Amino acid sequence: MKEISVSEYHRWRTENKKHVLIDVRFAEEKETADLGGQLIPLPELERRWREIPDDKGHVVIYCHHGVRSLHAVHFLERQGLEAVSLAGGIDAWSRQIDPHIALY
Repeated sequence: MKEISVSEYHRWRTENKKHVLIDVRFAEEKETADLGGQLIPLPELERRWREIPDDKGHVVIYCHHGVRSLHAVHFLERQGLEAVSLAGGIDAWSRQIDPHIALY
């Protein structure tokens, strides 16, 4: 399984590296704390994974702590997509990069 640290992903964003960000949390979680990206909750990924553009660069998946996103990466790899999980999820992002994003 592949992961990307929040500091490395922050660098990607700063450098405008081509990528697609997918949030596999639930809508209620996104309302509480949002890093951006397309919302496809993990339980819906199996039927909605084709919505993920495969011509926009790397696919970065995130969730709350990084567990669901690792499951999503594993599933997407079986579908032939290359994806990475944001290690530590939005919780790590908030603690290490942007404290303005709510912890929950």
